[in-house]
Order: sequence, then C-alpha cells, then structure tokens
Amino acid sequence: MVKVGYFQFAPVFGEIEENLRTILSALKDIDADLIVLPELPFTGYGFSGREELLSLTEDPDESGTVVELVKLCRTQGLHLVTGFAEKAGEKCYNSALLLGPAGIEGRYRKLHLFDREKTYFDPGDLPLDVFDMDGISIGMMVCFDWIFPEVARTLALRGADILCHPANLVLSYCQQTMLSRCTENLVYAVTANRTGSESHSSGTLDFTGTSQIAAPGGRIIHRSGKETEEVHVAEVDILQSRNKCITERNDVLADRRPEFYL
Repeated sequence: MVKVGYFQFAPVFGEIEENLRTILSALKDIDADLIVLPELPFTGYGFSGREELLSLTEDPDESGTVVELVKLCRTQGLHLVTGFAEKAGEKCYNSALLLGPAGIEGRYRKLHLFDREKTYFDPGDLPLDVFDMDGISIGMMVCFDWIFPEVARTLALRGADILCHPANLVLSYCQQTMLSRCTENLVYAVTANRTGSESHSSGTLDFTGTSQIAAPGGRIIHRSGKETEEVHVAEVDILQSRNKCITERNDVLADRRPEFYL
C-alpha cells in the first residue's frame, strides 16, 4: 500500500515566501509517500500580464523554494508533486515538478494553456512521460490538461500508476471528468485544487476546491469541500492500477484499435 494525498488551500497572490511557509507548516508532520500541491501554489494565479509573471518566476534548479521543499522531502521521507511558475531562459512555463529526497526527479510543462494563460505563459515543450518514485510510475498533468483525454491516455500507455494533477480549477465539471479518466485508463488520480478567489484586470476568478483522490474505475476515495483548507492522505493499492482488465476478455489498453482512430 502507498500513502498518497494532497494539500488544498488558498495561496496569497505574489507572496512566495508566505505560501511556502503555509505549505511547510501544513506538511511538517505528514505521514505520506506522495503529496500533490495545487497549480502555481507559490505565486498565485491572477497575473496582470507577462511582466508581472516574469517578476515571480524561478528557475527550479536555482530556486530557494525548491531547496526548502526538498529538505522537507528528506526529513519526512516524502515525494511532492507541485505546480511551479518556471523560468527557463526567456521562457515562462506553467509547470509541475516531482520532488523527492534526491531533489528534482521529474518535470512537466503544461501543454494546454487555459484562457488568459495564453497571453503570458509559453506552451509546454516537453513530451508526456512518467517518472519513477520508488518503483511507482508517476504521471503529471496540470489543470486544463484534464479536458484532453489524450493526456491521461498517453500517461497510462507509458505506464503511469498515479496521475498527479495540480490545478487551479474554475470550471465546475473537471472533478467529475477526472473520474472518467480513471475509468478509461484504470489509474489513480490525485487532483489538488486551490480554494478562494483572485481578482485581476479582466475580473474575478472563483476557484472550486473539491480536491480529490480517485481510484481505477472512477471511485472517489476522498473529496474535500469547496472552501476547506485540508491535508488528506489515503492508502492505495498500486496493483489495482496495473490490472487493466474490465472483464476476463477486455483490457482497456490492449483492446485499443488505434488504426481506426483519427
């Protein structure tokens, strides 16, 4: 059994150190193997434009924020998947990092930018892949990637046991759709959403909370409330995500007939 979970909270826009303290405090006594944090949990989400985004991005390889998170991983024997505003040369990516006692163990850059993100983030340029966490295959996706079934399917085909899904969700139907992704691919998924609201030049965004852990077949293991700040950890059986059979004669991956698909 593996202990997986998430931390749902409301980041304060632009307050990287304050948000880091909140996360470190919430997780300082955590008993878990893997925790997922929301999308952009250190910077917040409501950038006025690219200039403001650039002022808040960090190179993960030179980031004091990452250093502190890795220290936490070493102390707690933990892995984290966290959203991250990533600076890479002149580029800015809406990224997710897999962090562990050894440091940065995986990196993903959001492929499908949502709404105003297209005006200040660069689209992801890394292929979908899985990363090893002590023998468990971790796939990462970020927020709006949920609406593209190809993302979860590609990660499942690459052997993902758990889909780690940092998010800042504002639409009302993602959480339910992620249950379909778990049914289609027979994988676990941890969606870590944020709470609260943020205002920017185009209006106010209200985030939907209701972070969740879902099991193969679409069963909800746990779902938080819309406004609650919560750390939740559950034990999951990874063998369930490695059995792709729905019946004795049906395997959700082996039965695919991609030669007939567009």
